[in-house]
Amino acid sequence: MRIGSDVHLKRARVIADYQFGKAAGRALFSDEVRIELSSTLRIRQIKNKDMRVATLRARDGLFTLSPHGGELLRMYAPPPANRVVITEDAVPFVRAGKSVFARFVKECDALIRAGDEVLVVDENDVLCGTGSAILSASEIVGTQRGPAVDVRYGVKADAQDEC
Repeated sequence: MRIGSDVHLKRARVIADYQFGKAAGRALFSDEVRIELSSTLRIRQIKNKDMRVATLRARDGLFTLSPHGGELLRMYAPPPANRVVITEDAVPFVRAGKSVFARFVKECDALIRAGDEVLVVDENDVLCGTGSAILSASEIVGTQRGPAVDVRYGVKADAQDEC
């Protein structure tokens, strides 16, 4: 595994700004991050103090967030940006890594599109998981059936302190 340079850090920040909003790249990736490259010298993972922040997907060139990266983005971006707010009934399931169903969504960022990386939070804006939106914002709030978010990582209640 090769380690990236300042050019790779700049590229990662530009991608994060595009994906999550202006200045999100600097919030997610401090100057101390370590960028791991693939054998073809492309960005693969970004770590901060041996905790993975994000992984760059090869298929579309966008980031998937780890729980640590999700917490960094949650602290940076004010609600409702990049968020899907769920009811208290769904919190234990999301923390266990289960999908979010549309009927358990209280509200969400109106700019969410299907395929976007999102933060799943409870009503108090506590991170419960990160994942990929299956539906757009209008579809999530307009329906009461089916999955809305494919949760990639559930965040345990006691894991909040580690982020």
